Amino acid sequence: MRYSDIARRVEDAGDGERLPSRVVGLNWPLTGRAEELRFVDAVVRRGAGNGVVLAGAAGVGKTRLAREALAAAGRRHAGTVWIAATASARAVPLGAFAPVLTGVRGDATQLLRQATEALTGTGRGGVVLGVDDAHLLDALSASLVHQFVLRRVATVVLTVRSGEPAPDAVTALWKDGHLERLEVQPLSEAETVALLEAVLGGPVDSAGAARLWTLCRGNALYLRQLVDGEVAGGGLRVVRGVWRWSGHPALSPGLADLVTTRMGRLSGAVRDVVDVLALGEPLGVPLLTALTSAAGVEQAEAEGLVAVEPDGRRLEARLAHPLYGEVRREALGVLRARRLRGRIAQAIEDTGARRADDTMRRAVLVLDSDLDPDPRLHTLAAQRAIALLDVPLAARLAQTAVDAGGGFEARLTLGFALSWLTRGDEAEARLSALAPLAADDSQRSVVAVARAGNLFFSCRRPADAEAVLDRAEVAVGRSEALAPILAIRALFRAAAGRSREAIETAAAARAAGALPPHAILLAAWAAVGGLGPLGRAGELESAAAPGYAAAERSFDAVVPSFGLCEAHLFGLRLAGELRGVEDLARTRYRQGTEIPGPLQLLGVALLGYAALYRGRLRTAIRRLREAEAGLGPVRQQGPGFGNLLALTQALAMAGEAGQAAVALAAAEVERHPSTALFDPELLLARAWVRAAEGAVSAAIRGAREAARLAAERGQPAFEVYALHVAVCFGDRGAAPRLAELADQVDGPRAAAAATHAAALAHDDADALLAVSRALEDMGDQLAAADAAAQAAAAHTRGGRTAAARAAATRAHHLAQACEGARTPALASAEQPLPLTDREREIVTLAAHGLSNREIADRLVVSVRTVEGHLYRAGAKLGVTERKAFAALLGM
Repeated sequence: MRYSDIARRVEDAGDGERLPSRVVGLNWPLTGRAEELRFVDAVVRRGAGNGVVLAGAAGVGKTRLAREALAAAGRRHAGTVWIAATASARAVPLGAFAPVLTGVRGDATQLLRQATEALTGTGRGGVVLGVDDAHLLDALSASLVHQFVLRRVATVVLTVRSGEPAPDAVTALWKDGHLERLEVQPLSEAETVALLEAVLGGPVDSAGAARLWTLCRGNALYLRQLVDGEVAGGGLRVVRGVWRWSGHPALSPGLADLVTTRMGRLSGAVRDVVDVLALGEPLGVPLLTALTSAAGVEQAEAEGLVAVEPDGRRLEARLAHPLYGEVRREALGVLRARRLRGRIAQAIEDTGARRADDTMRRAVLVLDSDLDPDPRLHTLAAQRAIALLDVPLAARLAQTAVDAGGGFEARLTLGFALSWLTRGDEAEARLSALAPLAADDSQRSVVAVARAGNLFFSCRRPADAEAVLDRAEVAVGRSEALAPILAIRALFRAAAGRSREAIETAAAARAAGALPPHAILLAAWAAVGGLGPLGRAGELESAAAPGYAAAERSFDAVVPSFGLCEAHLFGLRLAGELRGVEDLARTRYRQGTEIPGPLQLLGVALLGYAALYRGRLRTAIRRLREAEAGLGPVRQQGPGFGNLLALTQALAMAGEAGQAAVALAAAEVERHPSTALFDPELLLARAWVRAAEGAVSAAIRGAREAARLAAERGQPAFEVYALHVAVCFGDRGAAPRLAELADQVDGPRAAAAATHAAALAHDDADALLAVSRALEDMGDQLAAADAAAQAAAAHTRGGRTAAARAAATRAHHLAQACEGARTPALASAEQPLPLTDREREIVTLAAHGLSNREIADRLVVSVRTVEGHLYRAGAKLGVTERKAFAALLGM
């Protein structure tokens, strides 16, 4: 049973079904070792007397690599012999060979002769001898292997553990140049992800995969044990088609035993060092020494349990492997752990807590220690946790501060944390209770802004949010405290699609007084959200910069900075300024990549948007699905809606009509009541689904409807983009309006779209190829592919076969760069047929299984019209049965 089968069972039963342990541990392929396997295989093919020594740490994969090499030799009809050396067999002369050399006796010369005879009779293609853990061979066995090589009796593949003493006869094999030596390195992060997905049979979320790699450090044996246990225990499970990990390992007995054996027996002094680091790493060496002992620290380093590295001007100690800490934390008793945490926290405070993260480290240690919490400390730590996007930890720290008597700042921080965790009703209860405690206009303003943001996004109650701002505006009058209220009003205007009002209100906020960092970011977000649809792309960078800077200065501006980045990316998409979108998204993603959880997925979604805008569809689908799987309750704030709209489009662009329709239906459910800005985007998503289904004329109507709505709202850049999508679908009537808009909108898209529309209207193949190159230069590879495909069709209609083939080849290459795009234009270029556009559309819908009535309803035509087109298309294609259409269309 493969894990992919398990995944299907989980999805059938709902998120997070616990899996029975009997299905765990199956089908771990050799992944990430292709280069090493080629090297070993090349050496083995040289024949007897040659061979390789595979050296590396325990569990790194040496044994598996050696077995694969012997299996490959066996398929070439070589005789293969596998010897596993062990510590227990080391005490017996020739103990490792006892299972395969039964009856061999006599002096050394006789032993070698008899062993040679026994081995050489195992295959007609020579003999390949594999010796696992050759450093554990007894002296006689080691000498025998040495003689096999020198006398060219067999090809030898040995594994040895790096750093372990080995018999002289084994060491001489590579030191004297008889055998090649290959250091087997741990799996890289990318190789680990590939292995996980091969085992699980599906995509794994990037944060969970990165955490698994960090914990196992590329050790394949540890990874296997950990993953088997987490799947069995339900910590690693399928959520919305993506394997997600909780990030909190529950070590199986097998893995715990492996790690404990690797650590060895811990003496009292060394144990104290390891336990203190397990709870508080990293620690400066002087601090660690003060908490334990100098001798213990030195011994722990000598035994390879502790790594000491320079950190600026001081030395810092941490455990040599992350799993050492996991094992020791599970082994610690509650009372000892609480006492040690308290001692570490106190020691950090006594040394002055000079490092930037010392405040949060102390606060986290105190949470589960024998010390009393400090309201000020835990408030500051909660704010620091929010800045690091670890909002669940922030909520816990802030709650501790409040329970310990923390005042206004602690309660406000808790309100922010609860809101960003989408515990909206709880946040509203906390913040509304805090409002009467505000001592001045500044505090009244900040509480009102926090409440309004929570009501608008988390609670999905925009009218109530506006009412809170109305009352606060009356309360604070015309003081500087009005500025933050105006800033969040501006953001609400932008979300509602009232772009000009958003920009004007953001400017009023900046003019009303000195804005705190949170309000600076809100104003920037509002301005950028308005500028993009209005086509003022030249102002996007300068409008966004203060917001990004504010996110670096204040904890309460970090989370909203992801919204600012999303608006920035969207504005660049509308303008056609696409070359830098992936770098912009990656910068924001890196900020949250270390903290697994829903907010980390906002960064993943940004990467998905950027990939979609650049036409990298499979990458976009992977990222957007990962975000969808992990957003959880955060999706209710609005990110789920935008993410699903993007996923719908990416799937449709890739020709996945059924999956796109499912994503669209989910988006309709997730639609946020206060994000009318995306109404045209929703219409475009519907149009893309229609296009993927083959209803191209309906898709054109949908894109036109999106353009009309954007025009009504005075959003020319949005109108340009929607009309350009219609042109890519094949709309030949958009050129006049796009020509009007070309001078009204910043960025290269408007001019390129106008040129594209005119070339399509005139069936000008050369002009279509020229615009394809222009679109590629601006970074829109998908539109470039469509233009090239349309050029191929135009050349075909003109009877220019060679030119049509060249244009189709360009379209194909661009589609490949788009990771397998299949739009209507590309499908037509890939499978050119002697059909009109309407005939092809109806044939495509019929091939998808729609009845004549369903096709008629979809295209708003009569059933008789559908029947007529199908009859004529069938006559042209020589087809009498509907099911043959699919084959002709390459479906």
